[in-house]
Amino acid sequence: MITRGFSLFTIAFVGLLAHQNPLVCQAFVHVPNHNGNVIFHGYSASASSTTDLAMTATATATALEELSKMTTISIDSGDLDVVEKYAKTGLVTDATTNPLFVSQAGANGDKRYEDMVSDAIMYAKQQLGGGDSPMADFEPEINLAMDKLAVNLGAKLTTLVAGRVSTEVDIRLSYDTDASVERARRIIKMYEEMGIDKSRILIKLAGTWEGIQAAKILEKEGIQCNITLIFSFLQAAAAAQAGAYLVSPFPGRILDWHKSKGSKASFHPSADPGVLLIKRIYSYFKKYDYKTICMPSSWRPSRGADVDGSDVDEIVALAGVDEMTIPPNLLESLMILDGKSVFRECEPETSAAVCCDPDFKLDEETYKSYWKTDGCGKDKLNEGIESFTQNTIELRELLYNTFAEG
Repeated sequence: MITRGFSLFTIAFVGLLAHQNPLVCQAFVHVPNHNGNVIFHGYSASASSTTDLAMTATATATALEELSKMTTISIDSGDLDVVEKYAKTGLVTDATTNPLFVSQAGANGDKRYEDMVSDAIMYAKQQLGGGDSPMADFEPEINLAMDKLAVNLGAKLTTLVAGRVSTEVDIRLSYDTDASVERARRIIKMYEEMGIDKSRILIKLAGTWEGIQAAKILEKEGIQCNITLIFSFLQAAAAAQAGAYLVSPFPGRILDWHKSKGSKASFHPSADPGVLLIKRIYSYFKKYDYKTICMPSSWRPSRGADVDGSDVDEIVALAGVDEMTIPPNLLESLMILDGKSVFRECEPETSAAVCCDPDFKLDEETYKSYWKTDGCGKDKLNEGIESFTQNTIELRELLYNTFAEG
């Protein structure tokens, strides 16, 4: 791809070389990337290719278009209208939900979401005896209704995107492997009752040791899992070794942690601690041929919020990673950013070659021993679980009030 800084002189020079030797001509073009660094792109030219070269040089594309050519993009939203808007572009193929999105759907006021809530409550009552719970807080019914609401939202999203939809197991079960497995099976069963094959769904589990072991069990049953709240290499390596389909590391929150510990206020995107960790994870997966997909989400401006265009610093710095989950506001930023800003930063063979990590096999004892020293992992995982737990409690209260009224 020809990018900014590509002069007509360069095009003419390539054409001259191609004319002199039409069989072999390698031109290496130096162009500044989005960070201002000079990088080199190889181009094999022949006399007949110079026309294509010139045409490419004048072509325009958005950053989102360029990114979608090398990375699968998932939208991080439960807003049906917004998801539909981006899905129609053909650039966004997957969708991710979490307890916050489900809670927002429950309290939205839009009739579509109200119908989802009503259906979830009716389903729970029908499945568990019409609401005559022996428990004053209707706990079994509410838990079932929460799962059903998440499935109702996810089912609608499958009609809008062509790829997979992630649905999260109750975050309060993050340290209970058996309970997480049972809830995941129930979620998949509800999807299948709606005619949605499990191949369209990813079960989201928190990146605890117990959540990772739940994924190990589920993957053997053909239920693919998304291990979320990944803040350390240790979590990602354990998930890959367990056979998880996908991991979701959070570069932005990793950057937040380093800043909170007295690190610099801003970073060049290529030196951003979150970006570096995702590249390390990606390299490890590629070197040892783990099939686990690396799908970062949760983004921050590496260079600081006051720098124009910095909101997508981490995204652009990780272009080429397997997949990304991106919220609507950053998708919008990418749609107005020039595609010349995007270059492949993650490439399987190159990344595998630079991996320095051994493929040390983890068991529970060694994992938890290393985990004790993982400051960022521990702090941010606990913070993430607490935040999602609060969202779940809010959803539970909403459903309880609706359930009791009915």
